[in-house]
Amino acid sequence: MISLDDIHNAAILIVDDQLVNVQLLEYLLTTTGYTNVSSTTDPREVAARHLKHRYDLIILDLHMPGMSGFQVMEALAPMETEAYLPVLVVTAEPDKKLAALDAGARDFVGKPFDPVEVLTRIRNMLEVRLLHRESKSYGTLLEQTVRERTAELQRFRSAMDATNDAIFLIDTGSMTVVDVNDGACRMLGYQRDELLRLDPTVYGLAGPGQLARQADPERDAIRYPDLVEDHLTRADLREVAVEVYWQTQSVGSTRMLIAVARDISERLAARQRLAHLASYDSLTGLPNRTLFYQTLREAIELAQDKQWRIVVLFIALDRFKTVNDSLGSALGDELLRQFSTRLVQCVRIRDTVGRLGGDEFALILTMTRNQQDAVNVANEVRDTLRAPFDLHGKQAGLTASIGIAMYPDDALDPETLIKYADTAMGRAKEAGRDGYRFFTAGMNVQVLARLDLELALRHALEHGEFLLYFQPKVNLRTGRISGAEALLRWNRPGYGLVFPVEFVPVMEETGLIVRVGAWVIDEACRQIAQWSASDVGDVRVAVNVSSRQFVEGDLEGEIRAAVSRHGIDPTLLELELTESALMSNAEHTIAVLGNLKQLGITIAIDDFGTGYSSLAYLKRFPIDKLKIDIAFVRDVTVNPDDAAIALAIIGMAHSLHMQVIAEGVETPAQLAYLRRHRCDEVQGFHFSRPLPAAEFGEMVMANVAQPSEPEAPDSHRQTLLIVDDDVNVLSSLHRLFKRDNYRILTGVSPAEGFELLALHTVQVIVCDQRMPGMSGTEFLSKVKELYPDTIRIILSGYTGLEAVLDSINRGAIYRFYTKPWDETQLRDNVRLAFHHYWLMNGPKDDPHNAHFVEAGQVPAE
Repeated sequence: MISLDDIHNAAILIVDDQLVNVQLLEYLLTTTGYTNVSSTTDPREVAARHLKHRYDLIILDLHMPGMSGFQVMEALAPMETEAYLPVLVVTAEPDKKLAALDAGARDFVGKPFDPVEVLTRIRNMLEVRLLHRESKSYGTLLEQTVRERTAELQRFRSAMDATNDAIFLIDTGSMTVVDVNDGACRMLGYQRDELLRLDPTVYGLAGPGQLARQADPERDAIRYPDLVEDHLTRADLREVAVEVYWQTQSVGSTRMLIAVARDISERLAARQRLAHLASYDSLTGLPNRTLFYQTLREAIELAQDKQWRIVVLFIALDRFKTVNDSLGSALGDELLRQFSTRLVQCVRIRDTVGRLGGDEFALILTMTRNQQDAVNVANEVRDTLRAPFDLHGKQAGLTASIGIAMYPDDALDPETLIKYADTAMGRAKEAGRDGYRFFTAGMNVQVLARLDLELALRHALEHGEFLLYFQPKVNLRTGRISGAEALLRWNRPGYGLVFPVEFVPVMEETGLIVRVGAWVIDEACRQIAQWSASDVGDVRVAVNVSSRQFVEGDLEGEIRAAVSRHGIDPTLLELELTESALMSNAEHTIAVLGNLKQLGITIAIDDFGTGYSSLAYLKRFPIDKLKIDIAFVRDVTVNPDDAAIALAIIGMAHSLHMQVIAEGVETPAQLAYLRRHRCDEVQGFHFSRPLPAAEFGEMVMANVAQPSEPEAPDSHRQTLLIVDDDVNVLSSLHRLFKRDNYRILTGVSPAEGFELLALHTVQVIVCDQRMPGMSGTEFLSKVKELYPDTIRIILSGYTGLEAVLDSINRGAIYRFYTKPWDETQLRDNVRLAFHHYWLMNGPKDDPHNAHFVEAGQVPAE
């Protein structure tokens, strides 16, 4: 018999080129009782050392410099007379298992390994190795281990114990188990002698008639073995899923029944995971679209018999894309997970919650004929969204638009029911979001109206109902009109002039945009030719191009044909493309735009900053101009973030030798701010609304005769801005500082202050603290970001404000003075503020600075 001491005294060699792996295995073995452990990091020593020491076990890595594990086993093979090498392969390359076993390895373990598993494998291998050694001396040991059955059964022992599968040898005569392997003991949690005493039906190896059927000699099971899935019961009464392979084998005069059971728990778990993934959303764990439709179909079938009402709530999160874009997709996913958890808590156990995709969810409610229950659930969903979501320290709030459709009132099948709920959800969004709408028959009228609109658009193209308006673009350096953007209008009979926002989305969806886009290009070229031949002269016209024109149309061919047909100078045509249009088919777009650029066409990116905004594509595409989106222009004078984006676009474009156009300029302040920061062109209602071709031509001629001159720079004029909502204070301060010959600007609100700052170059700002709508510290904090060079002063009758002190500490405020003020001290301090400004922003030898010093306006040092 092999004792535990024999096993612990066995000679073991560890071979791994990584010292840390060697030390780990040595520690694992020596701390569990093994006393004869040695190691090497040089695989070339192994053969010689084995020849000298005859190791009982070699733990071998495969991937090593100088000599691989396969080469080591090849060198060891001639030294062993056994059918296998005493080698346990431990490697991080699981795909090499079969190759290692074919090369002669006894067993295989992947890295990272489980210590218990490795120790079990080592002990089993050493038992087999030592049994083989003793069998040579005593010859009868293997007979005793199979309860003195025939000597031929000895050949099965090593093969049985060499596998992790459970193997049972059953005598077909007595129907008793005559032997089991170590794998069976490990799988079922019994000792070997316990298993041999038990009837196999106790642990579920076969039913009452199963053994007799398998042992039937008429079955010829040697040729046709059985493979069945079953469950075995462990000693602790837990069940193990197995795949049992049955076969009969003749051993001398005895017929033996062999059952090989393989643990398939992981396979079944993987199968269940795949089935779960096919039916459930991987992000939220909710039923996906497929399972949701199936559940709804089953609910409707049951409702037909029970006379129940089935309600579907279609839920879409409002403005989720904005949150997702600003916080990132990882936090966006976390938001969806948290919302799905809240949503499940809103419904009863018998109701179903599903995720249909993106930010769209749906509920299936089974209820009575009272539709108030659906209203209650919709309101509960809206209430659960009102509490802010905590996204790893960042707060986010959302609302939802909900559409409600009912069976059998609105539809009788799942597809139509969900479609109607989706339609109702759209109505909820149109009504202002954060609300719910029931589907009604009237909603179908909208579907028919959409179809009517599509037919009317096709008719409009065929009957010349489209026309172009032109919005001027103004060069900020010269004040002259530098070109125009062609804007599509539809003169629909019976309706009048229709704006693009009402019909372009339909053209995009139906593909009509390709044909209409070709018409716009041709009409723009025709108008350019007409102006060139008249007193208006050459006018550069920009045309918007959709992404579908690149994908489905022949943009290059259409432009070349239009330019040739109307005989215009190609440099007078400009294409405005969105970033998504550029990226829809990048390689094709690069080729087309390259050819058009060679022709002389100007290429501009429209709505820059709202899409990819990537320097990578700016380098790849032949782009001449960037157009700042109106979203960043609208608040450019009051929002530091919008201003930073606009200025970054201007700086980046100029560094890449591109021009910049700002659209949506509606106020003199916006115009002055963009001009001061070197924007090249603007367009917007401040200069002109879009005009018909004839009116635009008249404007161009008037502008040539008397261009709008840009204002002279006023950067060297000492300017003081006073902001206070009390007009009496403004008057007093104006009189006080007028003596010092400053240009004095006054505003009664922060909004007016922002406008004056955009219109004029201001060096010093004096501001009240307590003003309606925005405090002085809030106003000056934004001013610091928009105009960091200004000197900012608070003058307030309200003292002890922590916000004021905090703003001073953060650099938003230069000084803080209290009301009533000392006139002499205040004048001196403002004079020092101007002096500080010129010291920081202009050299002392600047002629303007010297002038101020000589005039006594800037104290000399």
